[in-house]
Amino acid sequence: MTGAHTLRETERQVSERLSHMTLDFQAMAVTSNLFRAASAVRNHFERTVLSQHDLSWTAFVVLWVTWIWEPIETREIAEEGGFSKATLTGVLTTLEGRGLVEREKSPTDGRLVLVRLTDSGRTLMNGLFPEFNGEEKSIASVIAAADQPLVAEALRAITERAEGSR
Repeated sequence: MTGAHTLRETERQVSERLSHMTLDFQAMAVTSNLFRAASAVRNHFERTVLSQHDLSWTAFVVLWVTWIWEPIETREIAEEGGFSKATLTGVLTTLEGRGLVEREKSPTDGRLVLVRLTDSGRTLMNGLFPEFNGEEKSIASVIAAADQPLVAEALRAITERAEGSR
């Protein structure tokens, strides 16, 4: 429970409070529950696996995106992670100070900055990600294994719609 009221209490109160309006309560439940679930999952990971490695969610996302796509331009990390370049700059400075990433100018365009993991960053991600995935498995276990592909596809479709590609 994030706030003072459970999810079900909130849904019941919204339904009662707004019953005089012609609204799509199911669509409201999907989108509000999606947001609340995303926030709860992020907070869970920050309190558990990531705190053990002194990482915020944003720092983890920067490491993850870099790990998967390296070398990668800073603007691409910001786009993939869904945060501003200003936020990214601060996080990269912290990660660089910890010896986990390094920045360098692009050899083809001096205006662009490329990011790579250091050996220490790669070692961290190789050890951290199996732990992280174990928590993903635990969180997803409330959905039957046979239904998980359908749920993942539904979330993918919502993401694509919200990002404007559908």
